[in-house]
Amino acid sequence: MTTKATSKTRDGETKRASTEPEASVAAAAPSVNLFGAEVTSAPYQVFARRYRSRSFAELIGQDSIANTLKNAITLGRTAHAYLFCGTRGVGKTSMARIFARALNAVDSLGDRDAIAQSIMRGEDLDVIEIDGASNRGVDDARDLIAGAGMAPARSPYKIYIIDEVHMLTQPAFNALLKTMEEPPAHVKFILCTTEPHKVPATIQSRCQRFDFRSIPTTLIAAHLRSVLDGEKITADEAVVLQVARLANGSMRDGLSLLDRLVSSATGHVSVALARDVLGLPDEELLESLIAAIAQGDPARGLSAAATLLEQGMSPDHAIDTIAARLRDALLIRTCGAACTMVDLPLESRERIAVHASHFDPPVLVHLITLCDGAVRNIRGSSVPRALFDAVIARLCMSEHFVTAATLLASSSDGAAVKKK
Repeated sequence: MTTKATSKTRDGETKRASTEPEASVAAAAPSVNLFGAEVTSAPYQVFARRYRSRSFAELIGQDSIANTLKNAITLGRTAHAYLFCGTRGVGKTSMARIFARALNAVDSLGDRDAIAQSIMRGEDLDVIEIDGASNRGVDDARDLIAGAGMAPARSPYKIYIIDEVHMLTQPAFNALLKTMEEPPAHVKFILCTTEPHKVPATIQSRCQRFDFRSIPTTLIAAHLRSVLDGEKITADEAVVLQVARLANGSMRDGLSLLDRLVSSATGHVSVALARDVLGLPDEELLESLIAAIAQGDPARGLSAAATLLEQGMSPDHAIDTIAARLRDALLIRTCGAACTMVDLPLESRERIAVHASHFDPPVLVHLITLCDGAVRNIRGSSVPRALFDAVIARLCMSEHFVTAATLLASSSDGAAVKKK
């Protein structure tokens, strides 16, 4: 059986073409890239976009802000201007879109669902998203003010979401002042920034300010697990916790890191894969180094540290990683192995607890402080490897340095007494 298709020639005449089933199958067959993998027509969407929050309930780690905005809508007490502050990837723009959708996609509108979808895509006519970094001049502000005077096309409000608002110039801020203080009844502003200290106080005083918190590691890890379940991919628990820690409070960073790992995996994300893709240290080697510090063995410590560098870690990154493990030891030593502030699998906790038992808490505090100062010196030194080895040796011989310092302090006090 043949299928008929119609098309128009350049002269506008309609012609018919018959297509055999074999040709149809061949045309529909997916293309193959240079690596032999099939390429589908639908473009791939990264995790940070695919799993972006789409409702107040889905926003992670910002419950108090979500509840406040929901109550404001319910009570009819929404302000004309809001300022969302917080580090990257904590949900500022997502919250702005969700809030705008709740205000504009009301039940009385016949095309409510279409409006809601266009708002979440950032394509709605009445919810205008502006990048403050590329539209930062006074002329851009004047265009915004001129547009604000026009009524919304189909929704109750015309809402302006200005991302990275701190990038606006001072003349642009000055031009916005009057409009933001007394805007038309149909206009609302939602300003988002990662650097609120750069937003003039005159602008902030005209807004309701909400400070978005960094997302706790445990919540990031839980969300990453749900993403993996949705993708039908398994991962070692240590990998999930490590990615959550590397996210440093940013959900978007965590999803981006996980996306890299999943792209490199074939159904399971292992610790070895994460170490290769993200450049993470070998955990066994790192624990061996911590054990050398705990046992005061500089030879073993220098050997383990050298292997860390051979695996591709820079000296300052290696010191930062050691300081993070010493922090874990400090928390376990003072708060116990079940401390919730330690983001490590149970097996790692138990091993760190054994090493932590060799230290007194004040010594661990001293070692962490030593690492912090060493990182700054290494980054500005022309001989970073020499300083790195010296720091490792000093960490392993900390008791000797503490004893020497105590002796020097004692002799100094004795000399002072004699002078009296």
